[in-house]
Amino acid sequence: MKLKLYSNYLIKPILCGLFLAGIIIYSPLIFKSLSNKTSYQPEVISYSEAVKKSAPSVVNIYSQQYIDSSVGNKQQLQPTGLGSGIILDAKGYILTNYHVISKADQILIALQDGRLFTATIIGSDIITDLAVLQIDGEDLPVMPQNPDYSPEIGDLVLAIGNPYNLGQTITQGVISALGRSGMSSTGRQDFIQTDAAINEGNSGGALINSRGELVGINTSEFYTGTSNVTYGISFAIPYRLVTHVMKSIIKDGRVIRGSLGIEAENLDPLVARLWGLEAKNSIIVKKITEGGPAQKSGMQKNDIILKIGDEDAINLIVTMDKIAKIKPGNNTKITILRQGKEQILDVEIGELQQ
Repeated sequence: MKLKLYSNYLIKPILCGLFLAGIIIYSPLIFKSLSNKTSYQPEVISYSEAVKKSAPSVVNIYSQQYIDSSVGNKQQLQPTGLGSGIILDAKGYILTNYHVISKADQILIALQDGRLFTATIIGSDIITDLAVLQIDGEDLPVMPQNPDYSPEIGDLVLAIGNPYNLGQTITQGVISALGRSGMSSTGRQDFIQTDAAINEGNSGGALINSRGELVGINTSEFYTGTSNVTYGISFAIPYRLVTHVMKSIIKDGRVIRGSLGIEAENLDPLVARLWGLEAKNSIIVKKITEGGPAQKSGMQKNDIILKIGDEDAINLIVTMDKIAKIKPGNNTKITILRQGKEQILDVEIGELQQ
């Protein structure tokens, strides 16, 4: 009886000691496990999926030109240009800037998977500074495209290209502005403005959104007249214009645009007020081409164009774009204001010459 009593007194303290020892030994592991489950882990923000979808379709373009050799009468190829391009069709159609290949006798296309091709020029459009090339290859990566996407100011964008031949490079920015005009040699083209870095070699490369869809074609960076330093201002040609030009070049070898044969300006607000007009809904004719469609219809210098067909002449860019979309040879009604009186002219649209 006494032995059993003593054993109870001994066993209980031993069990309690073992229990406490177990808590002391395993408590750090338990605490660590609980802390791992409850501690906050911020999510990594990444656009790697967008890049993976689109980057393979952005190619490096190397332009070469024949020059006279100093040895004998043979000519040799010499590199003359560097740029980027985008595969927009599984048939091997590549879009780039015209200035990238304008002086080329031979064009080499380097894909990101290591393949190298010699490209054929399908056609070009100086007005938009775009050119369509084609390569013959299988399983070509094609840039993701979404015709329903409409860019908005503030959208995050990524520029993909080959600056200074460093290799494919990604830069990030936002869409700073839309509808920038007067930046091209023609002064008529709308651009997307972004602060994504664009450098030599990026021309013709892709501007994509955060889903990896094409937003535009990178075409130039902004410089002041006295400095070669950029200020975070770059420009891209919008996707919708790009696809329109590409389809026209593939179909006809060139872009066919309607023309009035005039030079015009947006109406000055003061002049508009004198005529009781809204400056945003009219443009003024400053020059008429001799023998052109406008002159043949009776249009005169200083006529104010109010409407093209039934649509208001909102501004110069929009109006010229409407005329450009009219097939040459077709007739259209143009409402003008001359000396305070409205007139309707019947104009046979001509073809815009590059």
